[in-house]
Amino acid sequence: MTTTAAPPLTPATGRLSHGAGFWIIALAFSTELAFCAVPTPLYAIYQQRDGFPTIVLTIIFAAYAVGVMLSLYLAGHVSDWLGRRRVILGSLLVNLLAAILFLVWNDVAGLIVARFISGLGIGILTATATAHLSELGAAANHAKGRIALVSTFANLGGIALGPLIGGLTATWATRPLVVPFVAFAVLLVVEGILVAFVPETVERREERPAYRPQRVAVPAAGRGAFWAAGAAAFGAFAVFGTFMGLSSTFLVGLLGLHSHLLAGLAPFVVFMAAALAQIVTVRLATRLQIGLAIALAALGLVSIGVAAIIASLPLFLIGGGVAGAGIGILFRAALAIVTAVADAERRGEALAGTFLIAYAGMTIPPLLTAAALSVWPAVVVLIGLVTLAAILVAISGSRMLRR
Repeated sequence: MTTTAAPPLTPATGRLSHGAGFWIIALAFSTELAFCAVPTPLYAIYQQRDGFPTIVLTIIFAAYAVGVMLSLYLAGHVSDWLGRRRVILGSLLVNLLAAILFLVWNDVAGLIVARFISGLGIGILTATATAHLSELGAAANHAKGRIALVSTFANLGGIALGPLIGGLTATWATRPLVVPFVAFAVLLVVEGILVAFVPETVERREERPAYRPQRVAVPAAGRGAFWAAGAAAFGAFAVFGTFMGLSSTFLVGLLGLHSHLLAGLAPFVVFMAAALAQIVTVRLATRLQIGLAIALAALGLVSIGVAAIIASLPLFLIGGGVAGAGIGILFRAALAIVTAVADAERRGEALAGTFLIAYAGMTIPPLLTAAALSVWPAVVVLIGLVTLAAILVAISGSRMLRR
C-alpha cells in the first residue's frame, strides 16, 4: 500500500505550527548542507599534514558523493511512507556521528569514512527536506514561489556558507580541525530537538509497502521532462563538485595562491551567487529563466577559462559567480519541473531520483578532473572542463525549453 501527503491539519498538541515548522526544516536543511561543505578549505591542511596526493584528496571528497548516491538509492524515498520528520531526524543523527568522527579519527582512512557517513546523512535529507518544505509551506498557505525559493536557497545557500566558515576557521582559529566540527555538532543536536516538534505531513499507515530501492516514480507522460531536468541537475552539480573538491588545487596550480580563506571563498562565491540568482529571477517566466541560465552559465564558464589562461584571480572569482548564478537558476528550474510532474504520493521518490542524478555529476567529473591533473597542466584541464560543462548545460537547458 502507498501513503499520501496529509492534508493541512491543525498541529497536534505539543507540535509547532506548520509555518514555524517550515522555517525550522529550512534551517536544519541549510545547516546540514553547510556542515557537509565545511571541510572544503580544510583539505589543504590535512593534505599538508599527511602528505597525500591530489587524487587522494579527490577520493576523500568523492566518498561523500558516493555516500549521498547510495543513501538516495536505498533510502531517499522512504519518507514517502515512513514520514518526513522521522527521516530528517535520522539524517541529523547521522551527520552528528560524522562530526564526531572528524574529531576523533582524522587520518586519511578516517576522513574517507567520515565523509562517506556525512554523505549518507545528506542523501536521506535532500529529497525529504525538499518535499517536507513543499508540504509544510502549502499547509501554512505560503506562496509556491516562496516555498521553492526557500527550499533551493536552503540547499545552495547552506553549501555556500560551509566553505566560507571553514576558510575563516582555517585562517584565524588556533585549532581549525576541531573548532568547526564541535560547533556543528552542537548545532545539529539543538536542531534535532527542534525538528522533533515539527508537524508531520505524511499520513503513516499501519501496513507499510514492501521495501524496494529507489526507482524513478514519475508518470509516463512526465518522464521526458524528468530526464531533461535530471541532465540539467547533473551538469550543475558537475560544476559545483569541481569547485568544492578542487578549488584549492586550481588556486595553487593556476595562480600560485596558498590561502585557506580563498579556498573557501571560491566555492562560496559560486554557491551564493547561485542562491541569490534564484531570488532575483523568481518572478520571471520559466522559459526566460532557463534561457538566462544558459547564457549566464556559458559566460561564466568562458570567463573561468580565460582567467586560467591569463592567471587572473578576480576574473576567476567573477566567472565562478556568473557561472554559479546561471547554474543555480537552472537547478531550481529542474527541481520545479520534477515537483510538477511527480505524483503527490511519490514526490519524495521523484526528487530523490533527481538528486541521485545530480550527485553522480558531483562524483564522476571531479574524479576524472583529478586524474587528468596528473597527466596535463592545470590550465589545460580547467579549459577542457569548462568547455565540456558549457556544452552539457547548453544541451540540457535546451531540452528543458522544449518540454
